[in-house]
Amino acid sequence: MGAQWKAKHKDLAANAKGRLFGKLAKDIMIAARHGADPAANSRLRLVVEQARKVSMPKETLDRAIKKGAGLTGETVHFEHVIYEGFAPHRVPVMVECLTDNVNRAASDMRVLFRKGQLGTSGSVSWDFDHLGIIEAEAARKDADPELAAIEAGAQDFHLADEDGLVVFLTDPTDLDLVSRALPAQGFTVVSAKLGYKPRNPIDPGSLSPEHLEEVEAFLAALDANEDVQNVFAGLGG
Repeated sequence: MGAQWKAKHKDLAANAKGRLFGKLAKDIMIAARHGADPAANSRLRLVVEQARKVSMPKETLDRAIKKGAGLTGETVHFEHVIYEGFAPHRVPVMVECLTDNVNRAASDMRVLFRKGQLGTSGSVSWDFDHLGIIEAEAARKDADPELAAIEAGAQDFHLADEDGLVVFLTDPTDLDLVSRALPAQGFTVVSAKLGYKPRNPIDPGSLSPEHLEEVEAFLAALDANEDVQNVFAGLGG
């Protein structure tokens, strides 16, 4: 599963792509607070590149940039909230929300976690490391991820399960530094964000197919919520 749970085959569903655009639009709006020009705003540039890779319509992308930068006269206010708890069968979960209505988000989380267990602050986070997570792809045939990690200052790396991506892990404070150093090591950064990596992930093989299906359904329901930005589950790869 990696550090961040991702719905299987989500790219096959039109409504899932719509949710992805919504999540990216929030990231774009927040990044654009520091300037509407991607060339002068590295965080915005990375999110814009992500949006283009998934074919976000140009009008949607431009509107999100202008709205976040305050160029439309609209006020954009999202609060960052973390919820902790367990999916069915005691799989630990960290849920990152960006919401314009904290009461709505809290109510939704209480309902969604009925099939699991909603915890208090600190009940699950102790079992996760807060890290910078960079997804990158080789830009040269001779690009060596291990050497790149060392030279760029990453703490660790692993090969992603899909799309041939390499995931570099950094100290949270080094995220931007490592992101800017990787291109010189032959890697193109696809995404860079802060996230959570489980310290003691549960082996999916230890769960029965029925139990694993229940966990997947629970995580998919979380991911489908309009306020949920990222879901981090304590499952192994």
